Amino acid sequence: MSEPQDGTESRATEQPPEGNGEPRSEAAAADATEGGGASTLNQPENAEATVKLVLLPGGHVITMAFPVRLSVRDLKALLAPELQVPVEVLRVSVDGGLLEEQLSLLELGVWPQGSTQMEVSSADPAAHPLRPRRPAEGSGAADVLTVRVQTGGVVQEKVVEIERRSQRKAFLGGYRHRVTGAEYHHAAVQTLPKKRPDRGSEVTSRDTQTVLLKSEVQQCPHEVATQMSIAGCFVSCAKDRLVSPGPYVTGDQFHDRRLKAAIRLQALTRRWLAQQRVARLRRQRDRRLAWLEATERGWRQEREEQQAERRRRWTNPRRMEDFNLLYNALEKWWSEEERRINTTLQGAARRAALCELLEQETQHIATIGLHRSAAVSDTWDRSIRKFLDKCAAPLRWVAADGRPVEMDSLPTARARLLRDIYTQLTTFQVDTATRQRVLETLKHTVQEQKCQLTRDLVELIDRELDLMRRSVKASSLEGLRTRITTLFLQYIKTPAFNPEVAKYLKVHQSSDLLRSNMSLCRSCNRYMSSSRFRPSASDIAIGRCLDCTDRDNAARHRDDFSRFKIILRRLQADELRLSGDAQIPFLLQVEDVRYLVEMVWASRSVLHGSGELYDLVLVRWDRWRDWSPWNCILLSKNEAKAHTELEDINKGYDKAFIRRIQYKHMLAWRHFSQISKMAEFLKSNQNAGLDAGLDGDGGSGGGQP
Repeated sequence: MSEPQDGTESRATEQPPEGNGEPRSEAAAADATEGGGASTLNQPENAEATVKLVLLPGGHVITMAFPVRLSVRDLKALLAPELQVPVEVLRVSVDGGLLEEQLSLLELGVWPQGSTQMEVSSADPAAHPLRPRRPAEGSGAADVLTVRVQTGGVVQEKVVEIERRSQRKAFLGGYRHRVTGAEYHHAAVQTLPKKRPDRGSEVTSRDTQTVLLKSEVQQCPHEVATQMSIAGCFVSCAKDRLVSPGPYVTGDQFHDRRLKAAIRLQALTRRWLAQQRVARLRRQRDRRLAWLEATERGWRQEREEQQAERRRRWTNPRRMEDFNLLYNALEKWWSEEERRINTTLQGAARRAALCELLEQETQHIATIGLHRSAAVSDTWDRSIRKFLDKCAAPLRWVAADGRPVEMDSLPTARARLLRDIYTQLTTFQVDTATRQRVLETLKHTVQEQKCQLTRDLVELIDRELDLMRRSVKASSLEGLRTRITTLFLQYIKTPAFNPEVAKYLKVHQSSDLLRSNMSLCRSCNRYMSSSRFRPSASDIAIGRCLDCTDRDNAARHRDDFSRFKIILRRLQADELRLSGDAQIPFLLQVEDVRYLVEMVWASRSVLHGSGELYDLVLVRWDRWRDWSPWNCILLSKNEAKAHTELEDINKGYDKAFIRRIQYKHMLAWRHFSQISKMAEFLKSNQNAGLDAGLDGDGGSGGGQP
């Protein structure tokens, strides 16, 4: 018989001589059971038979040994875990006939050590299909084999059951033919080795206790011999040298010399390692000093740039923030002068000094007003010229080969013509002939369209030309020229006359949307767009517009918000870098940051009391939580960098300082808790252990009181 396939085991069971594995008839089974089969009754209780189960409709075959005295119900219970289906859905049949569950294999005519075949199907194949848990083997061998064995002249038939296993046989080695190159592997059997009887004592093999000795012969590659001068043989001694013995070295002396050499080597090695460590520390120190110097240089340069920018804003103000800086400086000067007058003068001299101070303040305010009017006019002119340049710009795109391409169209050419005329028209410092040519060109251009705007514009042009022929002074024509410029600008912004301008004009909104976007200023009682208001996060309703706020600040408060705006921008940039979903820093306005800096933190660094606002930043108190007014601290840039590197606040600061910071957080929380927009953030932070801030030892130090 050939060797079984990998992963299978053979189990031989004896087959009764008179049976061939097929079920007997019911009469024969009854006779054997009731008295005609004494040999059957004498079988042991655990006598087994081979059952071959065919799974329908897949056709998978499962072969198993099953006691003949157990029923079909027991067969189902044994088969259900293997197929992973409930017992109730299994149906067992033989030749198409469904078997009753109380029948046993013996009642079905299956002899012990015999074999039979049954069909198994599922009552609900859609929900519980029958699939064997073990994958089907690719072997074509039969599941049950009948083997004839001859023992002592007697031939017996034995049933061999093949058990398929998933594991592969171990590789036991082999050899390769030197001539043909064919490889031969040592075969493995599936029959388990015969178990040796237990002798009652531990026996050790002699081979595992004896040292294997091996004799080997060493032969030099070259034969060596000596030769000396004898009679008939001369050996030259030109290269010989005399070797004299030195002093005798004892074992102690030899070991002492080896010890000194080892100590010398260790000393040199340790010296080299120390030099390497010192050089490494020196390089680290140099890098640290260079970094500190570069950082200090950067901060110093930034401070100088800020001071230069502040001086530029003082000398050449352009924006409203620049004029707020001037008004703030004027307010500080006035306060210092008033304090000096009140402390040094009395009576009539004091009143006279105060009147003179009031006059000086009035002159300064008038000077600032003149600068502001000039800045507004310059800003207006620059915005108009930028708008016209944008309309007159040619169409630009990138070609397929990557080259930029520009193209002029009729609308852009028309816009460029009108822009050039407007530029020449606004240049008043020209001679009379040039001015007349510009007016004639303008008149010829606008006469192409007939409407009330062009008629008014032509009438004004004719009036200026007439006055110029009468030699009227240029200063007397400024008002007329301004009217001509204003009407021509209105002409340029009309899409019917300048089609390209339609792309850059603001589209008017619908009446409903426009009405919902309008707000009432409580100071000037005018309805304006919501963009003209700058509400604070703590404001319940919209208050004054930007114009009223600026006038009130210039007249009374004279505050400079540029420093607080710088702090807010730094805070937003840092939070965007640390957390992309930061929300609270973007809800705050400049006024809220001013309250937080001035009222809560007293405009000074908490650690060293630095009062330079341009050098102060708001950072997180607890670096592991998002920034909020009740989780922040005001520090200088150097202090903030060291603070953000702290892993545990309780180890970096003492308890008294932590208590002081928590009190500041309590003030901020009481103020910002009235803001409706921050209600959800307050609720989310209440669950984060904020109340433990003042009750315990500090916790993270950033809690709500």
